[in-house]
Amino acid sequence: MFHVYILRRADGTYYTGHTDNLETRVAQHQAGSFPGYTHDRRPVELMWSESFPTRIDALDREQQIKDWSRKKKEALFRADWNGVSAAAGSRQCVSAALDAGSNSTEKPQLSPPPVIVLVRPQLGENIGKAARAMLNFGLVEMRLVSPRDGWPNPQAGPAASGADVVLEKARVFETVADAVADCSHVFATTVRKRGVTKPVVTPEEAARAIRSDAGRAAILFGPERSGLETDDVALARTIVTVPINPEFGSLNLAQAVILVAYEWSKGADLASPPETELDPPASQEELEGMIAQLDGMLEAGGYFFPPDRAPATRRTLRTLLTKPGWNSQEVRTLRGVLSTLARPRQR
Repeated sequence: MFHVYILRRADGTYYTGHTDNLETRVAQHQAGSFPGYTHDRRPVELMWSESFPTRIDALDREQQIKDWSRKKKEALFRADWNGVSAAAGSRQCVSAALDAGSNSTEKPQLSPPPVIVLVRPQLGENIGKAARAMLNFGLVEMRLVSPRDGWPNPQAGPAASGADVVLEKARVFETVADAVADCSHVFATTVRKRGVTKPVVTPEEAARAIRSDAGRAAILFGPERSGLETDDVALARTIVTVPINPEFGSLNLAQAVILVAYEWSKGADLASPPETELDPPASQEELEGMIAQLDGMLEAGGYFFPPDRAPATRRTLRTLLTKPGWNSQEVRTLRGVLSTLARPRQR
């Protein structure tokens, strides 16, 4: 069983994560075991959790909730579905929250995410960075073919920067053929011409093909030093490549993975940057007060000259001051500036 959880940190902000052992994970946060997340804002308090049968389901829910506003999360804590709906601005959101909170695990029939296959990777750090790139865009299944330094590799974890779920699930195979045996479509990434005749597509075209095929797809990435060998490419049905500088056609492993993973993610329901709740606009009375204050200062300073141009100048200033859509705090700030400028200078 896997769990999605939300913690309230000592500064009042919220942290969302997922785990397969909720009690242990909360204790780890409380002990400061995760630098950069909750370490400097302890103590923490568990506000909410939800259980799922698979890690993929939990990861999907975690990414969804991370995109929610503070108000929407707090409505979730109270099981206030009307509040969740109001915070989202749509009744569809409360329906999704209720569905996710039920015991049903039924999901629309979608093509499974592609498997990332690293063929004879050399450095543990690069495996970790590739895992980080994968999880950034919702991919969690990594397969390793004969990693040079064996597996697990202690250098991979720090480089993954928290993408432990990818490394924990990684499987090791002796050959490329074994690694892709259960896949119906295999893509080989390369920027060099090969002695094989196969369709060549961009990462974007490959992503569309993966999403339209109900079978499982695998994407092969070669060793850091030399890339895939011709025999590796021969096992694939399609070659994936990108236009690149012919004078310097060298991508590191994580860069190559992130190019392909990003294109696939465009068709996935991943989180967007959270919306910031804006302050309400200033009232007309507040705007008029600011305009009148500025007008009085300009009148006293002899700005409206010649007098016959004063009405047109005032209209221009009014247009300027009402165009940005000020909120109350901004109006108060500018009026404070004007008041300071109007005071006699102290000598």
